[in-house]
Amino acid sequence: MRITEAAKRLGTTPRMLRYREALGLLPHSRSGQTAQRQYDDRDLAAVQLALDLERRYDVTPAALAFALRALAEPSVAADLRNLGYRTGRLTTPPTQSQIDRERALHWLGRSGVLPPKPR
Repeated sequence: MRITEAAKRLGTTPRMLRYREALGLLPHSRSGQTAQRQYDDRDLAAVQLALDLERRYDVTPAALAFALRALAEPSVAADLRNLGYRTGRLTTPPTQSQIDRERALHWLGRSGVLPPKPR
């Protein structure tokens, strides 16, 4: 189907469909041409899912596209994790020595989380 019919079925505009395609929120065109692209059920399902996610999480199409980029590109994900640690939104992962210490205390029947009981 053509873009105007696809937009009408999705309750959006052709301009917004082109914008979403430019952001990478649609499956790649199988014909390779975007000017006369034909939309199928797979395309409509992808756009509908994106619309649902935008509403559910109150984000823009650009924010959703960036989230996909962060999932697809490990370097972007690492940079975002670093920002999360620096801003306190993520807790710093434990070091290997902290993990080993907690394991040893667990094996000994003690937890490193609670202080030892007074005698």
